[in-house]
Amino acid sequence: MIALVDCNNFYVSCERVFNPALEGRPVGVLSNNDGCIVARSNELKALGVEMGTAMHLLPPFIRRQAILLSSNYALYGDMSRRVTEALTEFSPDVEIYSIDESFVGFQGFDPTTLEAYGQHLRETVRQWTGIPVSVGFAPTRVLAKLANHAAKKHPGYRDKGVCKLETDSPATQILLKQLPVTGLWGIARRTGERLRLMGIETAWQLREADPKQIRRHFSVVQERIVWELRGQPSIQLDDMSQPKQQIMVSRSFGRLTNSPQDLREALRQHATRAGEKLRKQGSVTSTVMVFVHTNSFRTDLPQYRNRTVVSLERPSDDSRDLINAAVQGLRQLWRKGYAYHKVGVMLLDLSPKANRQLTLTETSQTEAEARRSERLMDTVDRLNRELGRGTVQLGLSRAGNAWALRSEHRTPRYTTRWDELVKVRM
Repeated sequence: MIALVDCNNFYVSCERVFNPALEGRPVGVLSNNDGCIVARSNELKALGVEMGTAMHLLPPFIRRQAILLSSNYALYGDMSRRVTEALTEFSPDVEIYSIDESFVGFQGFDPTTLEAYGQHLRETVRQWTGIPVSVGFAPTRVLAKLANHAAKKHPGYRDKGVCKLETDSPATQILLKQLPVTGLWGIARRTGERLRLMGIETAWQLREADPKQIRRHFSVVQERIVWELRGQPSIQLDDMSQPKQQIMVSRSFGRLTNSPQDLREALRQHATRAGEKLRKQGSVTSTVMVFVHTNSFRTDLPQYRNRTVVSLERPSDDSRDLINAAVQGLRQLWRKGYAYHKVGVMLLDLSPKANRQLTLTETSQTEAEARRSERLMDTVDRLNRELGRGTVQLGLSRAGNAWALRSEHRTPRYTTRWDELVKVRM
């Protein structure tokens, strides 16, 4: 058996750990620059607030009731680490899937005791970290995701917060027949549309489909999902995180700006972050797209949006090359007289770095230059990974720049900053 342990309303739960007055209140956590809602408490969901709703579009009666907080990623990341440490007390086999989800292996455990064990796990994580979790047990990862969903949403399991599904049990069959195929882990909307054309609309119909036919029409990953639904472990986490074909990094500014220096600094940060993502998946890029635009909601101001593509001399994962290309693109896009709201980069034409062959159109690079670039980027990535993102930067940023994050409602970073520790008065 394997379990998926998922933190309930994770960002909101992290805030409630340090401010119990938020319990029972409609709470939302906002995206970067306080633009839209990215996490909702159950109370806020009950008011009809959808994920991604722009803060300025919330009706006044909801604004009066809701407590809206800026994202506090330093706190959320540290609380995630603490939850993971608690899970390792129950099994040495813990695979982190996301900031609020982990798969936990329970091979060799008595299946009849797992539900009670899951309850003990929930109670321990809540006691040690303050975070509520739901636990879904099943023979495979895909079914464990389904079991976890039932533990959160299904009336028969929601009160306990734990659900155990057997492969061929009536409960599993009922859940699979009720679940749209796009509700399955690994089935995206477009894949679901193609499956519907084949007459497959529910998870149960996919389970009963011919695996070889699914592979012919889609991919080996979709075939493995069929086997997983039948109770045969076939998927590793790496199967569900294929290298991206494009990488985009962008962010709205904290305030409008007509300064080209603000745009250059923001692009430098975005290109650096894109380079980190590129190296993490072992790819190189040969094309950088740069885009800028004004705030379309400000109809009282002149509007402008544009994009351009810059080709690199050779495919690269060196952040310096990406920054140079991004700045070159900005020179082509910059227009005076506009108040800019957003700038970003997208890396295109990605390819695996390993075993890459030099093409006739590329500029050659000596082996020594390539090794020096690789060592430099590895060192920068390692320092930022171990000491915190932004420890080593390519270029300094001015204080008070327009593109810096706006976090007007951020709570203290209680667990990672000495000067923001909780103060208790007797």
